[in-house]
Amino acid sequence: MAEKKRHAVIIGAGPAGLTAAYELLKKTDILPIIIEESPYIGGISRTAQVGGNRMDLGGHRFFSKDERVTEFWNELMPTQGAPSADDLITGSEKPLAEGGPDPEKEDRVMLVRTRVSRIFFLRKFFDYPISMKAETFKNMGFKRTVKAGFGYLKSVVSKKPETNLKNFYINRFGKPLYEMFFEDYTTKLWGVNPENISADWGAQRVKGLSLRKAVWDMLTKPFRKKDAKNVETSLIEQFLYPKKGPGQLWETLADKVADLGGVILTETRALGFVTEGNTVTGVKLVREGKESVLDCDYLLSSMPVKDLVAGFENVPENVREVAEGLPYRDFITVGLLVDKLLLQNKTKMKTVGGIIPDCWIYIQERDVKIGRLQIFNNWSPYMVEDRDKVWMGLEYFCNEGDEMWNMDDKAFIDFAVSELEKIDIIKKEDVRDSVRIRVKKAYPAYFGVYSRFDEVKSFLDGFDNLFCIGRNGQHRYNNMDHSMLTAMEAVGCIASGSTDKSVVWNVNTEKEYHETSDKKAR
Repeated sequence: MAEKKRHAVIIGAGPAGLTAAYELLKKTDILPIIIEESPYIGGISRTAQVGGNRMDLGGHRFFSKDERVTEFWNELMPTQGAPSADDLITGSEKPLAEGGPDPEKEDRVMLVRTRVSRIFFLRKFFDYPISMKAETFKNMGFKRTVKAGFGYLKSVVSKKPETNLKNFYINRFGKPLYEMFFEDYTTKLWGVNPENISADWGAQRVKGLSLRKAVWDMLTKPFRKKDAKNVETSLIEQFLYPKKGPGQLWETLADKVADLGGVILTETRALGFVTEGNTVTGVKLVREGKESVLDCDYLLSSMPVKDLVAGFENVPENVREVAEGLPYRDFITVGLLVDKLLLQNKTKMKTVGGIIPDCWIYIQERDVKIGRLQIFNNWSPYMVEDRDKVWMGLEYFCNEGDEMWNMDDKAFIDFAVSELEKIDIIKKEDVRDSVRIRVKKAYPAYFGVYSRFDEVKSFLDGFDNLFCIGRNGQHRYNNMDHSMLTAMEAVGCIASGSTDKSVVWNVNTEKEYHETSDKKAR
């Protein structure tokens, strides 16, 4: 790759950074150099290995309505069964495992998985999204059901101004259902009440989903023509998943980048930036204890905006104030290997060992702090070394430096085990192995000075060769496919010589799900 004279420094080896590097190598004569602060590939989408078991740090479904993303994934890893996008969304009427690679024989392969995620509330299971099944009413009880019904009818005829996330949810589900199934979990996730959170988060993560749409989807499913573009993302029934977790795909992509001549420097931290006028000319970094400056013609950043702005000199006071105050939510996950669960599989789905079929469970119980529970066996059986055991991930949301964050590993694991005992999911004596992993700045948050984020965005856009990509790079709660799309759009701008960043920032901002194949949106 000696002929490549221009260099692009990419900060972060997550989905956005790796996608950007690969796209640059394929479509331009620019040499990408990725610098990654951690020793790992994949960012928060990496797969952690604990002995012979693997952990997905957050639960990452591989699903997108954008054909560029699905084609990108298919190029990296063949799929068992090779389903269509419509099959993945609405459920196939025939087995999807026909044809394609055999995961027992091949290592790097995508599996087709069935999405099951439920809410655990009142020590019972409720469908997510909430359904109108008889079981739902039975579990809620007569009084709660009547209250929820009247609350929903009120929300239909009297809409609240969507000035916050609380009103956003109430307008779609009614106040009683909001209080039962959304308020406590959302407060656990963000650490503040939804009435203090911008409705922007709901517009991105929930989008068009409502109780009416959930019911309509249930009633019309047997009769409608499968149409991937018109099904709400929260209602998809199947998705793709790498055999050994999401990190396996990003590690595969990192190998591709290296094979094409790209450079990936792990355990390398960006300290600051050298600028000349409206151009970033270099990145100050530290690697193996030595500081240096890496020249660049382009800079693509997926590092937290807060840290990115701190690396510049002569930042306007208002911009520095907003950037320093941008809120984040940090994350702790506990991996537990147990002999069995106390929960019984009362669904019609057959599972290995007869365990419950859920990929993840939203814990709505108010007497525990755990937010969500993953069952890794159900994401991929190859995530678990001993398939007679149950390998779980307990997810907690916190702030760096708070009480939960500062607890030592053993104390926190004991606390997590006691919480699952309290809500009758496991017994302590059945635990065989455990681990605790902390993740900084996992979730960019939508409150506080976030309302002034455009001031920061305008400052960053003032540098012609700087492109902000990915979740933390845009301070936006992007999925993997959104993060990849920001990278693709950024490379498109670079390839065409455009300095207009709007196409990059506009990924995942439309009311309708952004990943469509309607090229007019591009």
